[in-house]
Amino acid sequence: MQTVTFDELESALGDGNAPVSAAEAHGTLCGALAAVPGYGAGDWIEELVAGAEGEDELRARHLLETLYEETHSALQAGQMEFELLLPDDATPLALRVIALAEWCGGFLFGLGGGLPQAGHWPEAVQDIVRDFTEIGRASVGEEETEETNETAYVELVEFLRVSAQLAYDELGEHRSGGGAA
Repeated sequence: MQTVTFDELESALGDGNAPVSAAEAHGTLCGALAAVPGYGAGDWIEELVAGAEGEDELRARHLLETLYEETHSALQAGQMEFELLLPDDATPLALRVIALAEWCGGFLFGLGGGLPQAGHWPEAVQDIVRDFTEIGRASVGEEETEETNETAYVELVEFLRVSAQLAYDELGEHRSGGGAA
């Protein structure tokens, strides 16, 4: 279970003038952890706190270190403990959908930084990339009921959670240096 909340990290990154949202930052972390051999917290954190100073930097750094450890542990455990860092259900659906799309974009960015050409990726990872690209364009359906949109959102979050874990598992051999991916 994550102890860092979306709102905490979003505030800390905003105060520190980070170049990305909390959702995108977490997506990038998850994609990089899946694809980049030996991916550590250092580079990820330095990129996000580059413009911060003093208390803002310390607060952001602490939250990012905690989130890195919790996310990495959850993905390694492979027991479906992994969670996406997204706004809570009290946030308007339109804003949650934007964060979901940002998370997907971040994941794809992180994933792409650690893999060779797409043709050499495991088929399941290629499917995930196509799906995440499509989900990254998601918006709230104006013609749908609020209940239908909420249900679709919950299903997408679960799909992304399972798919991110699958990508991490599928690329295990690549991260250990033994795979073509």
